[in-house]
Amino acid sequence: MISDETDVLGTAVRWIGEGHKVALGTVVKTWGSAPRQAGSQIAARDDGAFVGSVSGGCVEGAVIEQALAAMQDGKVRRLAFGVTDAEAWSVGLACGGQIEIFVEPLAGAKAHESLLALSRARLEFRSIVRAVDLATGEDRVIEPGSESSPLGTAADRAIDSDLSGIVEIGGLQWFLAVSNPPVDLVIVGAVHIAQILAKMASLTGYRVRVIDPRQSYATELRFPGVTLCHEWPDEALAGVPLGPRSALVTLTHDPKLDDPALAAALDSQAFYIGSLGSRRTHGARLARLKQRGYSDTALARIHGPVGLAIGAVTPEEIALSIVAHITQRLRERPTEGSGS
Repeated sequence: MISDETDVLGTAVRWIGEGHKVALGTVVKTWGSAPRQAGSQIAARDDGAFVGSVSGGCVEGAVIEQALAAMQDGKVRRLAFGVTDAEAWSVGLACGGQIEIFVEPLAGAKAHESLLALSRARLEFRSIVRAVDLATGEDRVIEPGSESSPLGTAADRAIDSDLSGIVEIGGLQWFLAVSNPPVDLVIVGAVHIAQILAKMASLTGYRVRVIDPRQSYATELRFPGVTLCHEWPDEALAGVPLGPRSALVTLTHDPKLDDPALAAALDSQAFYIGSLGSRRTHGARLARLKQRGYSDTALARIHGPVGLAIGAVTPEEIALSIVAHITQRLRERPTEGSGS
């Protein structure tokens, strides 16, 4: 049975709580073409039901078969699938490549405790790493900055790079499954472009909030399902600050709204700051912020005009360019030492 549930670990926790045997399959390495990246997971229970995905086709069937066997004998497995270009479609690959999948039975109080800790971190939008010994299935849940050991250091690097992968430490191979919260996208100004941008960013997996004190603009009707805030930007961002996984985009052209938001972003660790407007408008904006005491180096963090230079004209194209630019900057961040 295939379910459309996306919270694989949360579902596994629920199934264990209901008395089912459960096994977890995780993509630990890929070569060539693969539709799912390292860290993608599938959970199977003892009656054959499953959630999640590790490829796009017949690999799931083989993984579920091995998961059911793991529930019976309690042993972990490392499965490798390699295909030629001609065979690729039959196993869910776009073209020839290989994937390696780690299958582990989730048994005992410790495994249940680890999954609960991971699920809790996701609900609270906190970063966390589950480190799994690929030889034994022993696991550890590691919070950012909580350990100075080589494994803790590797976990911190994996969180920073936002990439799951295998590291070798002391002769042991550990898979570091990174769980970072979604990117926090703050849109200042509930204008027409914001409606499209909010929708595109949500589809991309970003957690979107729109700030605009003009209540007739920021309405549930215009922004269905989006978190809305009717405070002034400086007040809103003081209450829910920007962090290293935050992006801020201002769209109003109104200095009373844009400038306080940009100042709050410059004072934060936000990885992306952008502001809509022409080069002339942006120049005036930088001059005002410079009068507030911000250096040229600090002001260079603001992308203006906002978005990738794709020649965007329509609101839809502008929103597309903004989401693309934010994603580009997110993925450009250093990955050295991530272990993947």
